[in-house]
Amino acid sequence: MARAASASAAYVLHRYDWSETSLILDLFTRDQGRLTVVAKGAKRPYSQLRPALLPFQRIHASVSRPGKDQATDIVTLRSAEWAGGGPMLGGAALFSGFYLNELLMKLLARNDPHALLFDAYAATLPALAAEDDTLTPAALRAFELVLLREIGLLPQLDQFTATLRPVAARDACLLRPEIGVVEAGPADAPIAGEQLRQLQQALDDGDMPRLQATCAESAAALKAALRALLQHQIGNARLRTREVMIDAQQLLDRVALPPSADLS
Repeated sequence: MARAASASAAYVLHRYDWSETSLILDLFTRDQGRLTVVAKGAKRPYSQLRPALLPFQRIHASVSRPGKDQATDIVTLRSAEWAGGGPMLGGAALFSGFYLNELLMKLLARNDPHALLFDAYAATLPALAAEDDTLTPAALRAFELVLLREIGLLPQLDQFTATLRPVAARDACLLRPEIGVVEAGPADAPIAGEQLRQLQQALDDGDMPRLQATCAESAAALKAALRALLQHQIGNARLRTREVMIDAQQLLDRVALPPSADLS
């Protein structure tokens, strides 16, 4: 017998057609982590689920899990209600939002809750909606930092990884995959030691606005460093959102999308 679960705050990361009337959803929930959910009848015109299952909009979702004798990774969506949220993303912000979703689907294991990461995702969406050329890339870098930390792939930023020596404000540093925080060489584009210390403090305090503001001060260097860390974890596969963005820019030829579509 299926076991009902209490409602959980959630976002729809992706949706797939399952039948003529139903959908398979990838949900990111605060209490249960990433779930694969079947939404039966959600494609019907008068379904109560249909208007709630929108990307980048917070919902309250209730699912039923199979009994102990039923082994499956897919659960059934029983109800979904819109829980309020910011404006719908559009234009360049839409690419950035789908980039966040793709990172979560590629890097998060199913049924592994990350409440802090969920809150960081919720705090990032309004920054993307603002379509501000400074705030958007800073918000993306801040989310990437929280994501890497939550899945155990971000080194301690205020100390050199190999020696555990504290990073000094005047140090010129790099963040390298598999190595961590190292001293920068003469030909490198470094991240200032003071910036790394401030980033670590904001992460420790769980202060997303301060983390975003700190990321804005070294956005270019952080973008390269975090891109390398993420790509190292993802492997040889390219992010689909990045490929779509490149294709769109080629089709637009000389008419570029705004810098706010700053995919990592």
